[in-house]
Amino acid sequence: MNTRRTLLLAVVAALAAAVNLNAHARDPKELVIGTSSGPYADQIKLGIKPILEKQGYKVKLVEFNDYIQPNFALAEGSLDANVFQHIVYLNKFAADHKLALSELIKIPTAPIAIYSQKHKTLNDVREGTTVALPNDPTNQARALVLLDQMGWIKLREKADPLKASERDIAVNMKKIKLLPLEAAQLPRSLQDADYAFVNGNYALASGLKLKDALITEKISPAYANLVAVRSADKDKQFAKDIAAAYRSREFLAVTNKYFADYAKTDYQLALEK
Repeated sequence: MNTRRTLLLAVVAALAAAVNLNAHARDPKELVIGTSSGPYADQIKLGIKPILEKQGYKVKLVEFNDYIQPNFALAEGSLDANVFQHIVYLNKFAADHKLALSELIKIPTAPIAIYSQKHKTLNDVREGTTVALPNDPTNQARALVLLDQMGWIKLREKADPLKASERDIAVNMKKIKLLPLEAAQLPRSLQDADYAFVNGNYALASGLKLKDALITEKISPAYANLVAVRSADKDKQFAKDIAAAYRSREFLAVTNKYFADYAKTDYQLALEK
């Protein structure tokens, strides 16, 4: 009797799974895209979603307030794509957690920059000046490289600019005090810290303006944000349509109108020539 009950339950479970799969297959044009709150969500709302909806897609946007959940949600299938990270972060996160995720296309990116509510210039730096910066390895490296370029610290000669950490600081010339924080907390840190490195998306989401930054990084391709998908989905039609939306002249017009201070992608620069 127990064997028959077990077999019956297994059949019911299999049928339920098949129903779920078939339901998903019946609506292949329903897309769920995850992103961080702020400008990258706005890029999708203003530019990408309207283009995809004209092609018959139903687009649902899910906004996250951290850099951890979006990749797990993508890997487990809750999302079809996510938009919040650069390739250095994606590769490290995917390797650390054994996730099969891939870059689909790079997107216009707001740079990381230094802001201050206490100082109007970088010349106010002195011994004990507090500088808040991201605590995640890849974005912290960006901040340290910029500090090195500014002459506030000196990194070890052989330090990898994509992986630099506080351990790579050879000399702290200005004797500044570094305050590593979660990226989402950096705008708030301006109330206490002298200066803070703030990722572009969190800066804009908090009301900061890119033009008000005291210094801005020149974004390298390694730090341009991107659309990520599951590796198995990279060649599927929905992925191709998302990429085409970002490459379109319509999205270039949206970028020029609403995201003029962002670092444009190579394909956008090519369209403008």
